[in-house]
Amino acid sequence: MANVVEQSPEEIGSRITGGGDHPTTRLFDTPFLIHYLKSLLKYKYVILMICVGALVVGLVATLLATPQYTATTRVEISREQDNVTNVEGVQREDAGKSLEFYQTQYALLEARSLASRVARTLNLARDPAFQAAFIPADKEDEAATKSGAATDKAKNEQDERFQYIVNVLKGNIEVSPVRGSSLVDISFTSPDPVLSAKIANAWSAQFIQANLDRRFASTADARKFLEQRLEQLRSRLEVSERDLVNYAEDRRIISLSSTEGADGKTRTERTLVATDLEALNSALSQATADRVRAESLARTSGSPSQTPNNAVSGLREKRAVVASEYAKLLSQFEPEYPTAKALQSQIEALDRAIAREETRSRSAVNDEYRAAVAREDNLRSRVNLLKSGLMAQQRDNIQYNIYQREVDTNRQLYDGLLQRYKEIGVAGVGSNNVAVVDPARPPESPSSPNLSLNLMLALLAGMGISGAVVFTLEQMDQTLRDPNDVTRVLGVALLGNVPRSRNTDMVGDLRDPKSMISEAYLSIKTSLSFLTDHGVPRSFMLTSSSPNEGKSISSFALASILSRAGKSVILVDADMRNPSVSGLVEMSNEEGLTNYLAGNDNWADLVLTMESSGLKILAAGPTPPNAAELLAGDRMKQLMDELTQQFDHVILDCPPVLGLADAPLLSAVVECVVFTVEANRIKMGGIETAIRRLRSANAHVIGAIVTKLGSENSDYGYGYGYGYGYGYGASSENKE
Repeated sequence: MANVVEQSPEEIGSRITGGGDHPTTRLFDTPFLIHYLKSLLKYKYVILMICVGALVVGLVATLLATPQYTATTRVEISREQDNVTNVEGVQREDAGKSLEFYQTQYALLEARSLASRVARTLNLARDPAFQAAFIPADKEDEAATKSGAATDKAKNEQDERFQYIVNVLKGNIEVSPVRGSSLVDISFTSPDPVLSAKIANAWSAQFIQANLDRRFASTADARKFLEQRLEQLRSRLEVSERDLVNYAEDRRIISLSSTEGADGKTRTERTLVATDLEALNSALSQATADRVRAESLARTSGSPSQTPNNAVSGLREKRAVVASEYAKLLSQFEPEYPTAKALQSQIEALDRAIAREETRSRSAVNDEYRAAVAREDNLRSRVNLLKSGLMAQQRDNIQYNIYQREVDTNRQLYDGLLQRYKEIGVAGVGSNNVAVVDPARPPESPSSPNLSLNLMLALLAGMGISGAVVFTLEQMDQTLRDPNDVTRVLGVALLGNVPRSRNTDMVGDLRDPKSMISEAYLSIKTSLSFLTDHGVPRSFMLTSSSPNEGKSISSFALASILSRAGKSVILVDADMRNPSVSGLVEMSNEEGLTNYLAGNDNWADLVLTMESSGLKILAAGPTPPNAAELLAGDRMKQLMDELTQQFDHVILDCPPVLGLADAPLLSAVVECVVFTVEANRIKMGGIETAIRRLRSANAHVIGAIVTKLGSENSDYGYGYGYGYGYGYGASSENKE
């Protein structure tokens, strides 16, 4: 028996397609969109039912729903607030400019604390409109029954009731920022339009009030801290000032003037000692100047011309006049002339008067000089004394300045904290940064239910559910739909595809060479001719993973085509458990393979011949009690050896692989195995298990045939407009 050369499915497929570079798979896979479009068309009635059901549910829910009214208040939240007092608060100036500012405001608008403020302000626990809209009747009756009780249990129930109201408010409020602006819409929805407007307006009002409360509350701790620090600094300032005054008194430091610099430091510019020293020093300078002048006068007082006396000057002028007259008179008269003598006497009297006056003047200058010297000496001694006192005072000023700096520091701290304390007290006077732009008004029409919107949402939901159902069904459907999965997933070469035919007479279709069935099996026969170096294998078997996959009709079709080609072919029905070949050709199944395996050595007497084609058929024969035991013996191998010597091709129609041991036993006596797979019915897992079981028995699975391809496979390129029905265990004309 010739052996088939071991080749990979790709190599086998390459030989089948006639080229070394062309795989058995198609040139392209089915696009994802087209694949699922076909799936949607496949399950169109399921999708239609789900969508219609969703629309009905949406319609019923809309008609039964209570109308809801939405009232909206629009507010503006500014980043900065206007300051009336031009003072700063305790927060940073850029606190409102951070990126998270508006997100924080939105979160505050949805806070539970704000809902609690609204509930308390409007007293919603006793509001009939709110109770009718949101509080169930059982809760309302229970609250009314226990409203008069003052027990802890009643209080707890009241707290629970209040928390329920808060949850209702939070569940029905909606904060919607207006994109690209600082405007925010606050909407509340309820069955009562007036109640919706009232709560929406109260929500914005309480948000503004809460904002102010937080601003004032934020300064409480700061004020308390500043009060404590101010008291401490006040005491410290008093102590430091007292120390400064006491030290100045002890050291007799009397400050006449002082200034405060830009840094807040006090500088003493004039003290009593410095002022006295300055005054005495000026007086000393003047006394020194007077002494020098008096000394100069005293030194020049010996010269008559230098005598600084008006009387002397007058006398000298008078003498000059008399001397001039006397000189004129001597030009005419003698000295003894009485008039001349009188003038001479007058001149002498004037000279004596001038001498007396000069003597008196020199004595006055000397007295003035001595007085100036004495005054200068007195002032110099006093200045020297004050200099010593000033130097001592400057040494004392070192400690004095230390005390002064401590006083200045304490005063600056005290004044700064006092100013800050005053600013914090009025920091909240600034205008609020939240303003109501449009207050809510009772809506005239309900906001929900919206019939068109609900139907659209229901339709979308139905489509989504349909998509999920279709996707789930597609994922659960593990049957073979794409014949290329034979090679891509199973690792077996694809020999050909057989369409589903509407004609129940499969033998009649096979007799017509122009039928689709005949063309399909002729293509498979051509593929088989490329599998070995001697053409179509001399002996091969056809099997499947489960019954009703078309292996019997495939066996008969291949045997008929080979027989018409002039080959001597024998078809052996090896499915002794459920024989089908005899039913296809309408021949007797009384004797056959079972008889030979049971001990009848003359197999030729068991062979039947078809008159139309001359095809030899060895029927299965009577059903044995245990077919596997008959096949496990040497008789089957002996029969195959004799048949291959007598015929060109021996084809075995074998039972399914799963659940039976017949096919693995028969694979040992044939050259190769051709596996038959029914499209759209058999799961890939069962096919893989069957092929793995054959290979574990050292069977050479040379290829696979995909049968019963229908219109649902058209998206894979295998659509046929024909159909036929045949099944394992059917009537004789419809059997495999």
